[in-house]
Amino acid sequence: MPIPLLERVLAHGDRPAVLDAEGRHPYTELIDASARAARRLLAGRSDLGEGRVAFLTPPGAVYPTVQWGIWRAGGVAVPLSTLHPPPELAYTVEDSGAEIVVGHPGFEERLRPVAEAAGRRYLSTAALLAPAGEPAGELPDVEAGRRATIVYTSGTTSRPKGAVTSHAAMAAQISSLVEAWGWRADDRILLALPLHHVHGIVNVAGCAQWSGALCEMPPGFDAERVWERFASGELTLFMAVPTIYRRLIAVWEEAPESRRRRWSEGARRLRLMVSGSAALPVPTLERWREIAGHTLLERYGMTETGMILSNPLDGERRPGCVGAPLPGVEVRRVDEGGEVVEDPATPAEVEVRGPGLFREYWGSSEATADAFRDGWFRTGDVAVVEEGSYRLLGRKSVDIVKTGGYKVSALEVEEVLRTHPAIAECAVVGVPDPEWGERVAVAVELADGGELTLDELRAWARERLAVYKVPSRLRVVETLPRNALGKVVKPELAKSLAGAAPR
Repeated sequence: MPIPLLERVLAHGDRPAVLDAEGRHPYTELIDASARAARRLLAGRSDLGEGRVAFLTPPGAVYPTVQWGIWRAGGVAVPLSTLHPPPELAYTVEDSGAEIVVGHPGFEERLRPVAEAAGRRYLSTAALLAPAGEPAGELPDVEAGRRATIVYTSGTTSRPKGAVTSHAAMAAQISSLVEAWGWRADDRILLALPLHHVHGIVNVAGCAQWSGALCEMPPGFDAERVWERFASGELTLFMAVPTIYRRLIAVWEEAPESRRRRWSEGARRLRLMVSGSAALPVPTLERWREIAGHTLLERYGMTETGMILSNPLDGERRPGCVGAPLPGVEVRRVDEGGEVVEDPATPAEVEVRGPGLFREYWGSSEATADAFRDGWFRTGDVAVVEEGSYRLLGRKSVDIVKTGGYKVSALEVEEVLRTHPAIAECAVVGVPDPEWGERVAVAVELADGGELTLDELRAWARERLAVYKVPSRLRVVETLPRNALGKVVKPELAKSLAGAAPR
């Protein structure tokens, strides 16, 4: 079995792999079940030959079992989102060209009609994994260079694209993180992330499986339950997006003093806590450090590349920075002409090269070609380097606002505005303007009891920002529009802000 991740898994024997609502599951149990799944997927064929298999399961042992079964049958795993409505599920099934759709019984009512409408073979996980009547047959030899997954991008700038990653590239992504973050067999991590994105697939589940660690997979996110798991003293690792850390902070602040103390003491016993998938506001980092005793390790990566940059496991973690290149990853910064920018203080686009890069955008050779420059993947993210640590200024297309000849970092403005006492959360975008090119606009969620007018915000902001960075449009919203990973959907926001009165 030359699939690198599964070769590692085979060596773990009866070590516990997953703890879910049904109990504890050792690695051997999942390996045996995945073989049954593979033979049923094959249905008499010798090899799926990189046929795509879309699957939708809740968190738990069923997820890796189905994923590994697809791989062992020679297929390409296409994870679906538990949060997506039927039209979005249909898009992924059809765009990936999935020939088989696998669904957990809890999602059958939503997923089976999608598969049938697309003319795809549908299999329930109950039938796929049933121990009775196990089919016989040899499983194919799957080389590491074969396609392993198609993971769809979060779609914040366009219709989601399927990023194809090989088994070898996935192994490179995982082994880089295992080395950088000191994963070991006695680690125990609580999954609080979706399993249709690399943050959950690679950073949590994949690294745990590579290391022989135990991954707890509760059926859903519950902030109080997470705190109780911290308090148990059994966890060693936790990884989440900034939105989750904000929810945990809010629950902690509402709890009685005795519970706060117990929760905080438990959190301090974890060896590492990581934040990613969206920019971590400095106030969130500082508040988490106060109540949980951890300076969150912020890192940076993409669906197409896996993780690229990381603050150190040991050493200084600079607030607002995402650290240095991970093991095996090459990073450079270039100007608009593709020339390398040597001056660390000059904003430039981040490009990346290494064995963990994705192979292609599924079905889109043009988009794939556009994504690379001389073998380097073009991230579209702009950064400066401060004392060896990268500071992201935002995406060229979304988070860089061009106004009156100036380039303004939306992330920079957001960091400042979040310190306003009336603002709980905010998002800054550029909106078209005939005079300025773009105007700086902001949507805000107010803190409890907060009130804010544009005049008040501008007067306050002028004392903290250059005048061209001060928002000239404001809209107060109940909640910012976000995708499943907690990222603000800025194109949607920009449309609503375009109608706000300018100042």
